[in-house]
Amino acid sequence: MENLVPVPPSEDEIQQALTALEPTRRQRILRKLIMAALGSVPWVGGILTAIQSYGEEDGQLRSNLLQSQWLEEHRKKFKELTEDIAEIINRLQSTKAEIEDRLESEEYLVLVRKAFHTWDQADTAEKRAHIKRLIANAGASTLCPDDLIRLFLDWLALYHEAHFLVIREIYKAPGVTRADIWQAIHGDFPREDSAEADLFKLLIRDLSTGSVIRQHREANYHGQFVKKSLTKRPSSGVLKSAFDDEEGYELTALGRQFVHYVFTEVVPKINNS
Repeated sequence: MENLVPVPPSEDEIQQALTALEPTRRQRILRKLIMAALGSVPWVGGILTAIQSYGEEDGQLRSNLLQSQWLEEHRKKFKELTEDIAEIINRLQSTKAEIEDRLESEEYLVLVRKAFHTWDQADTAEKRAHIKRLIANAGASTLCPDDLIRLFLDWLALYHEAHFLVIREIYKAPGVTRADIWQAIHGDFPREDSAEADLFKLLIRDLSTGSVIRQHREANYHGQFVKKSLTKRPSSGVLKSAFDDEEGYELTALGRQFVHYVFTEVVPKINNS
């Protein structure tokens, strides 16, 4: 009977086997993104420690009602956090290899940390979805400057859903009046001295002051805004309505980019013209 002696692997085979055990560059990059996201949320370390302790000292933790409730609440939020991170990772995995330098850059990891710090402060699922969409778009493309991404994250922290409703109506129909916006969102008009009217004026003022929206302006061929001709009208004896039906509103260039990169999926660069 032939004596079968195992042939030792060659140096090339050993190197190939070792290489197969190493994570790919894309895997290493995505791990960095996960750590940047988790590291920006202050309570993550506490929840992981608590979950471990929960398994080791089950009876003791269950007897402490307050601690048990804290753990259960944060477990739910931790599940939401990991699901949102996984969704971003899945979207970035399908992008081209050319963006790997971008995903691995410290500049992008800084944006990821800021995004998930803002995510942690967000009080609605809708706002967290906007943040998730923006940071995925910021990773999949370098066409939107990082300064704008930071600004948009600040806007997402500052504004809430009532602001976003106004932005959407102006985006859908540039030139709409305040009356058009209110009717599209709410329908019937309240009194001018109502809390609803005051809130609506506040929303318009917030977005105008923040350079998200503005009253419509005519521009010349060079993009310069043309002065309005002043026409004196007879006084009506009352102040301008919160639901004015004369002055039209539009998004600023920043406002259009905000909608483009925050409210839509992975997108090409917006044209400012």
